[in-house]
Amino acid sequence: MTSDLSTTGPDSPESPAGATDAPGATNAPGAISTAVLNRMYVRALSVEASFNYERQQGLGFAYSMIPAVKALYAKEAEQAAALKKHLEFFNTTPYVATAIVGVSTAVEEQLSRDRTLDPATANSVKAALMGPLAGIGDSLYWGTIRLLVTGIGVSLAMAGNILGPIIFFLGFNIPVQVLSYLYLRSGYRFGTKLLARISGSDGMASLTYGAGIVGLMVIGGLTASLVSIHVPIEFEVGEGTSSIQTDVLDGIMPGILALGAFWLIYWLLGKGWKTTWLLLAIFGVGLVGAFTGVLGVAS
Repeated sequence: MTSDLSTTGPDSPESPAGATDAPGATNAPGAISTAVLNRMYVRALSVEASFNYERQQGLGFAYSMIPAVKALYAKEAEQAAALKKHLEFFNTTPYVATAIVGVSTAVEEQLSRDRTLDPATANSVKAALMGPLAGIGDSLYWGTIRLLVTGIGVSLAMAGNILGPIIFFLGFNIPVQVLSYLYLRSGYRFGTKLLARISGSDGMASLTYGAGIVGLMVIGGLTASLVSIHVPIEFEVGEGTSSIQTDVLDGIMPGILALGAFWLIYWLLGKGWKTTWLLLAIFGVGLVGAFTGVLGVAS
């Protein structure tokens, strides 16, 4: 990555249009060319190649943004600061990730020209888009395109026709790649037009605020759906039994343990705990809880 972030000279073909060495200088319009978008598309094909449990597709997303960052910022320090924003948590259906890459490029372009804007806008927009687009992408690709081409390909393959696997391979991958490229171009054009309309007014602040709210809703939904903590302990009440999980904890608030665990881990991360140690701690608590019967699997 060091070579990708090297400072380019004024005569270099990678040098941003209109960039100067003056402090706070901004770039001329049109810094994001078709060639830059093409390089970003190729990089976005590997958005899941460095998937990890801390930031999931975050590193792949930042890798996709490098050509845009190099085109928009002249100094290496500015490039590093811009890329640092895009290393945050990111996860969506990989086939629609290019749409968010395109919109984020438009946002980054606006941030490079107007240094008074809040840099957090880039991550707010990403967080707001990744959840809804993931739902659309899963339904379109896994629930529609793949099922159609699988049905055709398997039917031909069972009949001994060599076209079966070929149709399956091409029938899925060609639409995926064509649509991914169109998503990138459309996302950039849409983001550029939208930001051009709302820049210079209170619209940018409203966009950031609204995107932040949607992003928090997405994180809250992920917490409720992906974090599961169940206490199977029961105790006698009169002639029957009562469950701590159902009758006590869920009676206070459904998912209260998952919410508490989320905030505890969030607090520990803020205190400087390493993700590896937190994962080991969660693993240990789960083993001890399962061995003692305090924790179990929800029925």
